[in-house]
Amino acid sequence: MSLTSQTPFVAPRTVVDERADILDYRVLDGEEWDRAIAGFDGVCQEQLFAYAQLRWPGVALEPVLFSQGGRALGGALVMLQRLPLGLATIALVKWGPFLADNQAGDAEGRMAWIIDTLVAEYVNRRGMMVSIMPKVEASEDNRVAAMLAERGFRPGVGVRYPLRYVVDVTLDDDTRMAAFGQKWRYNLRKSLKAGLDFEMAAPHEVERFMALYQAMSERKLFPDFSGIATVEGLMAMPEGTARPELFFVRHGEKTVAGAVIFTAGDTACYLYGATDDAALDLRAGYFLHWHIIRWLRDNSRAKLYDLGGTDGFAGLHQFKSGMVGEAGHISPLPPVMNHATHWRAHAMGAAAYKGREILTRSRDAVLAARLDLQRRFKRGVKA
Repeated sequence: MSLTSQTPFVAPRTVVDERADILDYRVLDGEEWDRAIAGFDGVCQEQLFAYAQLRWPGVALEPVLFSQGGRALGGALVMLQRLPLGLATIALVKWGPFLADNQAGDAEGRMAWIIDTLVAEYVNRRGMMVSIMPKVEASEDNRVAAMLAERGFRPGVGVRYPLRYVVDVTLDDDTRMAAFGQKWRYNLRKSLKAGLDFEMAAPHEVERFMALYQAMSERKLFPDFSGIATVEGLMAMPEGTARPELFFVRHGEKTVAGAVIFTAGDTACYLYGATDDAALDLRAGYFLHWHIIRWLRDNSRAKLYDLGGTDGFAGLHQFKSGMVGEAGHISPLPPVMNHATHWRAHAMGAAAYKGREILTRSRDAVLAARLDLQRRFKRGVKA
């Protein structure tokens, strides 16, 4: 049975395949998908339908649930990007596929099974290029990337700054405090004496965060290629889904820092953060993350807290590496892994990725130059 769709997402349907190497799989509608995967160990924000439809509005989405004997084993939100003239299609899975149970004794076998099923459907049957961007792992040798390579996938374009900073959130307060870098621990202790308050906010308070973020953006004039426009949609997700949580730090009545945190699954993720002018002297960022780590330990299933990357900023590297300290890991994201057996899909897909890389670097250079001019003008006005 075909899963082909010409619409943003397809109607639910099930494929039962009797070959031993292929799982049963079913395409869900968006809301059903977000509810179905909310309790999976490997769920992440990039695999949420609510996120992807806002972040990537030009692609078709196929949320595929894999099962065996009626038991869900994992999933993959597949993004279908048709290339110019309809000559080929790329089926992209970003930070997936993922498992329902990462601790299962045959977890690696289940992941391999899911990958083989994706290849059978999108590469072999539909003639597409499949591109998979695996999640970061606590090693330079990414197991999922290795599985893909064994199946004929080839490395493609990687992110410019691939290191991800991941904190262990399972430790008690004293052990976690001791594991921070020395300077990070010093600044945290200063913040704990600064009269700050930490609070978890309701989803409807997202406008409070967006106002803080907007003010910070105007103040710092930094290039922003993030998915910040998705925040309000994410916070509007219904109960029973992997809706992020919202946290703030106050100094008196004034909000000085805030963060949107993905808390579902076994790896939480820092999505977006914002600070006020006063936050630096108050060391509010240290205070905020300390309490987020403690909240995750006490209120979620998360074992790890992914802080993201640095985009090459030395200050972010210092801050995040100090937070990881001796309990967590700093590991690279592998490049996207591509596989196609049809010559047209392979050639067109490779050309599309190369073209996108050139355009992205050109855009970044132009924006960086423009922001530099704005900063110089701003300094000149103040002088």
